[in-house]
Amino acid sequence: MHVALLYPPATDPTAPYLALPTLTAFLRTNGVRVTQIDANLEAFDALLSPAPLLAARDRIEAHLASLDARPSLDHEAQLAYTALWRARGDAQAAPLGVERAKATLRDEDAFYDPDAYADAVATIEAALRVISASYFPLRVDFTAYRTPFALTTPAEIARDAAPERDPFDDYIRDDLAPRLRAAKVALVGLSVAFPGQLAPAYSFAHKLKELVPGVHLTVGGPAITQMLIRLKGRALARALGPFDSAVVFEGEHALLALVRALETGTSLRELTNVVVRDPLLGARYLAAHGMEDLKVLPAPDFDGLPLDRYLSPSLILPYDPTRGCYWGKCTFCHYGLAEVGTASYRERAVPDMVEHLEALQNKHGTHRFYFSQDSVAPKTLVKLAEGLLGAGLDLRWATDLKPEKYLTQERADLLKRAGAVACALGVETASPRVLALIDKGAPVETVRDVIVRLGEAGVAAEAMCFTDFPTETADEAVETLRFLGDLQEDVALFIVGEFDLTHGALVAQEPGKFGLADVWQLEGDELGLGLFYEEAEPAKSDEDRARVDAALGRLSSHWLLRHYPWAGAISTAHTVLYYERYGQDAFRALASTRGPRVLGSRSRTAPARFDIAEAARAEAREKDIWHTLVFEQRRVSRAAHAELAGQATALLPAARPRTYRFAAGKELAPEKVVGRRPHTSPNASKAPAARKGKGPAPVPARVSERRARRV
Repeated sequence: MHVALLYPPATDPTAPYLALPTLTAFLRTNGVRVTQIDANLEAFDALLSPAPLLAARDRIEAHLASLDARPSLDHEAQLAYTALWRARGDAQAAPLGVERAKATLRDEDAFYDPDAYADAVATIEAALRVISASYFPLRVDFTAYRTPFALTTPAEIARDAAPERDPFDDYIRDDLAPRLRAAKVALVGLSVAFPGQLAPAYSFAHKLKELVPGVHLTVGGPAITQMLIRLKGRALARALGPFDSAVVFEGEHALLALVRALETGTSLRELTNVVVRDPLLGARYLAAHGMEDLKVLPAPDFDGLPLDRYLSPSLILPYDPTRGCYWGKCTFCHYGLAEVGTASYRERAVPDMVEHLEALQNKHGTHRFYFSQDSVAPKTLVKLAEGLLGAGLDLRWATDLKPEKYLTQERADLLKRAGAVACALGVETASPRVLALIDKGAPVETVRDVIVRLGEAGVAAEAMCFTDFPTETADEAVETLRFLGDLQEDVALFIVGEFDLTHGALVAQEPGKFGLADVWQLEGDELGLGLFYEEAEPAKSDEDRARVDAALGRLSSHWLLRHYPWAGAISTAHTVLYYERYGQDAFRALASTRGPRVLGSRSRTAPARFDIAEAARAEAREKDIWHTLVFEQRRVSRAAHAELAGQATALLPAARPRTYRFAAGKELAPEKVVGRRPHTSPNASKAPAARKGKGPAPVPARVSERRARRV
């Protein structure tokens, strides 16, 4: 049997991810013919090109012309009008600059020119905004793929797979599907590691089912596993949608068993950890131990991936020395392939790690690696460092690490000598009370010591933090920011996200212990991707939140910070390359560099038939609508949304058009205002008087009150 493993959009295209190479290695070791396809890289590389961006520009202009031809704009049309106008400057520039931007990111010299790099990133991001606007209301980037009702029902999933709503449709129909047919692939497996890949994975499956007749479609990975294991029977069958089966938890042996069953024509019903349809129940799986023995697994196999096409000048390969989390107690955490919390901790033998890394270095000609796992034990990392030095390997590597007092200055120095470039540390919070609620296990003083020791050793210490854990006060949030500020000369980069409640976290399992009065899902969210909560006593007022945000803004000004996956974000290939070239202080030194420019940008003007500022008021109204749906009605559907949106007064054309100046990456600016004030649209619903709670989205495009952010 010929098996194809696909890694779908939307995620990081700067380096290969570990999912496909680990599965490929195991299947090939067992004699299975495997083709692995990084469809994320391929699809984005194709989409971020002049011809598709010119087509996107034309879609934007055509959509605007159709809206301008209307006698008035309702709520939805006002949202579209605003988004399309904002993208016009980007749409003019991106087709001209995108090839140069990609070339910069792949060029050994231009990549390390901070100004050229900044311009390239700005151009790629402008291109992504163009794609999003041309498929409005889609938002797509390298972390998210969102439409307002995506993933709530199978019908919405199928709707978003339609060619006119899917920017990846041409890639699938004209490139991917013909290759799979020509190769006579019998099984296609999609690996869905991140939430941003869920909607595209379903869209891919809908099309491949049509375009590759007879193929068996399966799906696996952390994001799909965490969704499917909460569903049963008919709901589970509906969630399978276009897929014939799904592999839950870790996939090596379960996927191999599925291949063997398909090869021999035997029933799939007795396979463990494989979701199959059932004529009586709808769908089911036989649960079994879902954690592989890492000591007997082969090294990742990258053969067949386009290693020279990633958007980086140098190849950084991921490697998994361990799986699971050796601590496994953090109450906020639901991460990886486990029902609750994190998977049990397992390690490869250190001699095997060294042998694997040396073989990968020799085969692929790279000395750069990211040790990709949930959390490696510091003792094991030290042993690996000793093994690398003993073998004489000259590597450069980074990893994620839990700060422990075990990491003395001597051991930090050892990591540096063995090639450590950066360690991303799970700091979480600097409030002792909140830290105890999280059950992180290391006091603030230990965390501070580890950051300083790594810095003294020359290893970039990255701090991963978040605010808004239940009952956290504004003073406690500011305490975390003050902690980072006090260590400004030692912290290489930081992230401050915001707590999101997930089903498998202990907080969701026992909400009363953490000050939560209520936890709920939304009626109509069939896949249950959204989880919301209300604190028994709200810990922060709106003024408190504004104070925390202001403090965060002041703190951030001392670093050059970017969104994932760019240089200046935690745990990215580009960031590691910049550390290697410029040292651990790279992003403090670059904090004062000039602002980025979108390549190909120039200023233009055009008249707007409707007042854009008035149309933009629909965005605040949209937030209010979603607040009502999520926190008051606790339901989600197109009908419920339309009922609230229909209360908005239509926007009439301006008495005399305004002329606006627009350019890529710039705010729209009216050239002049003439004539009388245009008709306006009042909000359809009142703004909430108080913040009731927060949580992850029921759908990718939710408007919950605050979102996790990278800063």
